[in-house]
Amino acid sequence: MKKVIFLFVCLFTMSMIAVADTDKPIQIGQLPLKAQTFISTYFKNAKVAMAKQETDLFYKSYDVIFTSGDKIEFDKSGEWTEVKCIKDGVPSQIIPQQIKDYVNTNYPDDKILKIEKNSREYEIKLSGRWEIKFDKQFRVIDIDD
Repeated sequence: MKKVIFLFVCLFTMSMIAVADTDKPIQIGQLPLKAQTFISTYFKNAKVAMAKQETDLFYKSYDVIFTSGDKIEFDKSGEWTEVKCIKDGVPSQIIPQQIKDYVNTNYPDDKILKIEKNSREYEIKLSGRWEIKFDKQFRVIDIDD
């Protein structure tokens, strides 16, 4: 009986490992509608090189990479979590006004090349190589170079 239980535990563990952490290419039309709208609004002239769905054991996300090298990550509902635009900078319309004001005041010659957000904070990367974290009230909580 112990061997049978052990066998089931092993099979269950192996199947969970096989299911976890899988990436698969998808079409833009397979993204959540919110993500499709985001792309057509802020990246309407950009050409998509690849879109993929990443599935983890408890999480699903989407990545869209453009031929320019720009990249957007979305959560399972299609809300953006990271936007990276190395050449021209992140579209200013998606950056919260308080962050734009802070950057314009303190780093007027820099562009925001990357912005990430999660449930607790925002993080930006500037063209001058500074990385700045803000809390949800847009107060600076960390600066790195």
